[in-house]
Amino acid sequence: MISIIIPAFNSEKTIAKTIQSVLSQKTKEKFELIVVDDASTDKTASEIKKFKEVVLVQQKKNKGPAVVRNLGAKKANGEIIVFTDADCVPKENWLEEMIKPFENKEVVGVQGAYKTKQQSLTARFVQAEIEDRYDLMKKEMQKKGSIDFVGSYSAAYKKKTFLEFNGFDESFPTASGEDPELSYRMQKKGLKLVFNQNAIVFHQHPNSFLKYLEIKFFRGYWRIPMYKQHKDKIIKDSYTPQVLKFQIILMYATIISLIASLISINFNLSLYLFLAFLIITMIPFVLKALKKNFVVGLFSPIFIYFRTFAFCTGLIAGIIKVKK
Repeated sequence: MISIIIPAFNSEKTIAKTIQSVLSQKTKEKFELIVVDDASTDKTASEIKKFKEVVLVQQKKNKGPAVVRNLGAKKANGEIIVFTDADCVPKENWLEEMIKPFENKEVVGVQGAYKTKQQSLTARFVQAEIEDRYDLMKKEMQKKGSIDFVGSYSAAYKKKTFLEFNGFDESFPTASGEDPELSYRMQKKGLKLVFNQNAIVFHQHPNSFLKYLEIKFFRGYWRIPMYKQHKDKIIKDSYTPQVLKFQIILMYATIISLIASLISINFNLSLYLFLAFLIITMIPFVLKALKKNFVVGLFSPIFIYFRTFAFCTGLIAGIIKVKK
């Protein structure tokens, strides 16, 4: 038995399509579908109730996805629990691909992959960004045979192991890093987590540039409490390209030198740092993106620069919050 768990909050526009795609999986495995409504204020529950095959669990108070996913896991009857999100549409072979790695008895967790059918420039850049990180995870699999970063949009765990680790850290109130935090803990205990790029869900990435920057700000913000628990992951994990850390350092240096330049009326250092940021750190990604989509590659430097700025300000806000 497999248990598929979907957390939902104010998801009336997407949840029906997600449920239908899960129920339409081509698999010989017996599975149950549990949807946990996190006290939605719209018609999410009504949409879920249209599907008699679904086990609906309703929260009386909104508590966030970590709590909701853990609740779904406790209600699950399956030996393997599989997570996806209420705005994802799994491919018809998604479930088969998610559970395939468990044929290796050492595997306790599986990471699937995102795709998108969106055509907006922002969404296509996000997909290129994600696929760049998947390339890193594939290299990690080839090198070590395991990863340390699992995102819950397409994730599977042995239920027994998941519960032994008390699931996701419920101190994270939003979708903010509770999923990699769990995989960090598992990896440190020597458990085997793997990446299966063929376990695909289609996702709605942000179409708006400003929405994308908002997401990056909060990713930076919530990295601080996560890194507070896992300081070693500041140096390296299997999902974050090292070049991003150089971009962050260069961004901070550029801002500091710009402020200094305003005082001395000398912008040379800021200009040099900006050029270093642009030329040294961006070019590999831009060249890769140009090969896949010329327009995305052309606009990548703009996305990368403002992405880094948003992430850096999020880090500062997170540090201030932790220090209080």
